Amino acid sequence: MSNNPDLDLDYVANLARLALSDTEKTGFSGQLADILRYMDKLRQVDVTGIEPMAHASPVFNVWEADVARPGLPVEAALRNAPAQRQNLIVVPKVVE
Repeated sequence: MSNNPDLDLDYVANLARLALSDTEKTGFSGQLADILRYMDKLRQVDVTGIEPMAHASPVFNVWEADVARPGLPVEAALRNAPAQRQNLIVVPKVVE
């Protein structure tokens, strides 16, 4: 059923925990074969001297420094709570 004789789509679908219909196998087989052909094309590119990287552009940490600060006072945190008990917000039970 595969367009690529080296491609075992049933094996790949099993690894991905997918149950594919025959129609889906036909469509995905062609798409996966196209992806694998493109990967073969990428393998032909000379990358000698190029350092591996995780992102196409530099990634910088934009987070503020993690500095401990005083939190929200209990009274302010509970001000709009519909119900409260022992300085906690009471919510409806969602799990039996």
